[in-house]
Amino acid sequence: MVGAALTHSGLWAGIIADGHHVHPAALATALRAKRGPGKLFLVTDAMPTAGHSEGEFHLNGRLVTRKNGVLTLDDGTLAGSDLTMDAALRFTVANLGVSVEEALRMASLYPAQFLGLDRARGRLAPGFRADLVHLSPDLAVEQVWIGGAAVRG
Repeated sequence: MVGAALTHSGLWAGIIADGHHVHPAALATALRAKRGPGKLFLVTDAMPTAGHSEGEFHLNGRLVTRKNGVLTLDDGTLAGSDLTMDAALRFTVANLGVSVEEALRMASLYPAQFLGLDRARGRLAPGFRADLVHLSPDLAVEQVWIGGAAVRG
């Protein structure tokens, strides 16, 4: 399935850019395979610990523990991550040689295109929904607006 997603030009692929789910070398290969505008976009599989300091929680009756950004079950099986989209942006720019501009498109425009929502979301333009994230120069979230209204966090 991975090979088909990476080699077929018409297929979109979402990728968890945290260096744990997919090795950085494999991420770089995916980027090269899907070169050209769009088709590869950033996703997270963020669990309840994302953005919080909690180190463990229960999921379907099983203990999930966080260590160094990786969430595992007691048997060591990967259970998810606490990857936030801003962390995915930072990882993509810092570790994969992607420009900030392209990484931002991978987190906003390309997912909107994939979902068929790019006529109202995914870019700053007249008539588009005002869902905005103000990022610091180091790509950390400073402020969020949803539908033009500031979100308190």
